[in-house]
Amino acid sequence: MTTSREVRLISRPVGTPTAANFEVATVDVAAPGAGEVLVRNTWMSVDPYMRGRMYDRASYVPPFQIGEALQGGALGEVIASNAEGFAPGDLVSSMFGWRESFVAPAAALEKLPRTTNVPDQAFLGVLGMPGLTAYAGLLEIGQPKPGETVFVSGGAGAVGSVVAQIAKIKGCTVVATAGSDAKCDWLRSRGVDHAINYRNGDLLGQVKAAVPKGIDVYFDNVGGEHLEVAIEMARPFARFAECGMISAYNDMEAAPGPRNIIQVVGKSLRIRGFIVMEFAALRPQFLKDMMGWIADGSLAWEETVLDGVAKAPDAFIGLFSGGNTGKMLVKL
Repeated sequence: MTTSREVRLISRPVGTPTAANFEVATVDVAAPGAGEVLVRNTWMSVDPYMRGRMYDRASYVPPFQIGEALQGGALGEVIASNAEGFAPGDLVSSMFGWRESFVAPAAALEKLPRTTNVPDQAFLGVLGMPGLTAYAGLLEIGQPKPGETVFVSGGAGAVGSVVAQIAKIKGCTVVATAGSDAKCDWLRSRGVDHAINYRNGDLLGQVKAAVPKGIDVYFDNVGGEHLEVAIEMARPFARFAECGMISAYNDMEAAPGPRNIIQVVGKSLRIRGFIVMEFAALRPQFLKDMMGWIADGSLAWEETVLDGVAKAPDAFIGLFSGGNTGKMLVKL
């Protein structure tokens, strides 16, 4: 028997989550039974989609339950195994984040290769769910062509930063928004042609000044005003990959829809929402391409790291105030 700390949801947030919605509890973790593995987590992820699971409503994933440990992507080391194919020291990924240790059936784990080319935690970010979200959404839905203009909202986040760099790799002009001058500077250092601090106001005016001829692809992480601006700036037959709308995740009542939605018809826009799980079959090609781009320096990433499982709520809450550059992670 070992002990582990875990983070539980003790109340459903109303508006922006606060520390009072969470608690840290200590639990006993038994030895693994037949077909099970004991894992000590080393890294865990917090992601914007988790906010939707804090509502008590049906969605593409079940809601978190009050009084139970939350779930999310995590990396860990096998401590003990009663399952074929897993041995102590193996690196594994799971959805058993928000806790220090756990026992799970082997089928709930994926063994990952250890590589000197990238740190382990990259499998939660650039080589994990956020990276595949960017890769699939841009290439499968956005379908950018060399010479086209790609607009990315939330360009310094875990997903947006990868979208912006892949768009440059594909020979596009890229305009991306972020919430600080420092984040915009980082985007420019990665080749982004026009990095816009949306907190400076007049977002439409800033985008219009940057790309007066309009945009061909929009990758949406933010929604709200950004979506209206994208519709306004869209060229005929532009493609919109709707990944997330974080600006509305904590709204207590529905906000008005895009006021210029009528332009979707006249411009023949294609707007497609998606969930990354739809594109799981792309993962082998995604990993091959990403490792190549990392190796030749075409793609880099940033991380914002907090230490200790007790900091997980702070890390999650920080997503909604722009507290992260790149992937937000918790090191355990």
